[in-house]
Amino acid sequence: MTVAADTMTAVDESPWIRAMPALFVLIWSTGFIVARYGMPHAPPMTFLAWRYALSLGCFGLWIALARVAWPRGRAQWGHLAVTGILMHAGYLGGVWAAVKAGMGAGLSALIVGLQPVLTAVWLSATGARVLARQWLGLALGLAGLVLVVSHKFGAGGPGDTATALNLALAVAALLSITVGTLYQKRFLQPCDVRTANTVQLGAALLVTLPLAWLENEAMHWNAESAAAMAWSVLGLTLGGSSLLYLLIQRGAAASVSSLMYLVPPCTAFMAWLLFGEPITLATVGGTALTVLGVAMVVRGGRSR
Repeated sequence: MTVAADTMTAVDESPWIRAMPALFVLIWSTGFIVARYGMPHAPPMTFLAWRYALSLGCFGLWIALARVAWPRGRAQWGHLAVTGILMHAGYLGGVWAAVKAGMGAGLSALIVGLQPVLTAVWLSATGARVLARQWLGLALGLAGLVLVVSHKFGAGGPGDTATALNLALAVAALLSITVGTLYQKRFLQPCDVRTANTVQLGAALLVTLPLAWLENEAMHWNAESAAAMAWSVLGLTLGGSSLLYLLIQRGAAASVSSLMYLVPPCTAFMAWLLFGEPITLATVGGTALTVLGVAMVVRGGRSR
């Protein structure tokens, strides 16, 4: 998760590199499903604390076997810690807490999927040029989200209801990953993905542990919670987070952004298939509007 390069090397033209953005989006979509899958068996912060701790153990073993270099300089460690708190503790904590509070996986993915829209607004506020097409995309994205949310206030079934609390938690997650992404692009220097993730996860664990101690609910280990934990550690943290870091470092950030708007419909389909979360006309129409709006924002940014 570092500043994107402007040019691509020859190795970046390989089929594996070209497939990485799509693979990342597919893995990223399962994160919302895992939250929905694991939350009946554990409080969110306790689950995430276990996830960070186990991920640190895996990365530590990987680092020891590969003998890779650690980031240099106290400032770089500090920047990595800030991004870890924002993009792990803040983002994941908000999403998992929102799902625990009754929000469906599809809606949580839709809200967080507005990240490129918020980024465009921030760039406009800081003096960057934002095209008229991007402002239209912003309006469409927000309209689509309002359409979906308005039909879920008190109307969804178990695990698929919008409330003031879970909406606030999801928006907090959206703000956290948006700020974290902007921060990392501004301050982080290229370094090894394994050591960078280790520093980030360590900072996230330090922030999450006190919150986990405040939770009254105990974690229940069974086949479902163990499977959710295993995929969270191996698939999402070691796989998804590492792919995101590598893509941005290699200069493929634009490709990732252009595919990120596929996450909400992909998640909504999986949530319907696995949990029976309803896909109504309002859900389809609102999601389509939001996807179109985010696509216009992202593509407008790439055309400049």
